[in-house]
Amino acid sequence: MKKVVLAYSGGLDTSCIIPWLKDRGYDIIAVIGDVGQGDDFQKVKAKAIKSGASKVYCLNLQQELIENYAFPALKAGALYEGKYNLACALSRPLIAYHQVMIARKEKADGMVHGCTGKGNDQVRFEVTYRLMEPKMEVLAPVRVWEFKSRDEEIDYAKSKGVPVDASKKKPYSIDTNVYGRAMESGVLEDPMVEPPADIFYMTVAPEKAPNKPEYVEIEFTKGIPTGVNGKKMKPLELVLELNKIAGRNGVGRVDMIENRLVGIKSRELYENPAGTVLHLAIREIESLVLDRDSLRFKEALSQKYAELIYNGLWWTPLKAQMDSFFDKYHENTTGLARIKLYKGHAMVVGRKSPHSRYSEKMATYGKGDTFDQSLAEGFIKLWTVPFQKHS
Repeated sequence: MKKVVLAYSGGLDTSCIIPWLKDRGYDIIAVIGDVGQGDDFQKVKAKAIKSGASKVYCLNLQQELIENYAFPALKAGALYEGKYNLACALSRPLIAYHQVMIARKEKADGMVHGCTGKGNDQVRFEVTYRLMEPKMEVLAPVRVWEFKSRDEEIDYAKSKGVPVDASKKKPYSIDTNVYGRAMESGVLEDPMVEPPADIFYMTVAPEKAPNKPEYVEIEFTKGIPTGVNGKKMKPLELVLELNKIAGRNGVGRVDMIENRLVGIKSRELYENPAGTVLHLAIREIESLVLDRDSLRFKEALSQKYAELIYNGLWWTPLKAQMDSFFDKYHENTTGLARIKLYKGHAMVVGRKSPHSRYSEKMATYGKGDTFDQSLAEGFIKLWTVPFQKHS
């Protein structure tokens, strides 16, 4: 029997994969990455064994996800197509990395994932596999098996005695971790259908959020969030706290049509409460401490970094090189941003930094103005020279 290591979530696809592979003579070791789904992992482990797995690993990866994946992406300003903070995409290279490490430990013959042939996650998993262990077999049952719909998968799981949470009435595909949540499929595939209220979990509906605004102050040290409302916090604790604060004010919902790597467009729903306020806050401190050219150059790099994550290229040389750039870029990104949260909106209302380049004496139109306005005439003349015709 060939021994394979499966990235197991306990969802519909991976629930079907275990009996499907076992019927074909494989010995399956399941690896569960606890990235903050909120599942009862004892039940998930028991489900994997009941389904036919010979062994189950459950790894708590929440802290690693925030410190080594989410915060580097935050420092890079990575928002895919300007909206998606890549919370779920960031978990894939992390889980795949540990999956390969367990495959080495178990002397397995191959790796397995439960991704579809039209999604992005298949690339994120397989690129990691192939960069770390290029000779190992890669199996992707969902791309080749006989089921043509989620309804057929549900029927198959029931026939094998495997309980599943999905139903034919609410066949959503939901992916959750401590940094965000992604939802697709079912009625959400119609771009004109308003998302059902019961699909959201991390955020309250904006219209049901408190009628009074709430203010939150976020501290940064060299581009890394280090405190909330005057209290120093470790990365995971900080994200959990901001999820509560922003979530109860309805902040962090995203509804977008995004361009998948395979070329199709997909309607995706995201909840990113902590990520939304963190991206907003860090940009405001950057605006105080960085020169104009650095800020503008970063815009192109942020887009590229987001594409690298989205396209499964986390473990590539360019990504590592860009991390070095952003470490240097954020040497002075230390300070505080004050954000006003109100019924789904997050607005920056204050910012300060010991490294601020802002000068009130230069900017003011009142008393104490130190800007020499007499220099403006000569500056404008020189500024115009390249665009004038000269005899």
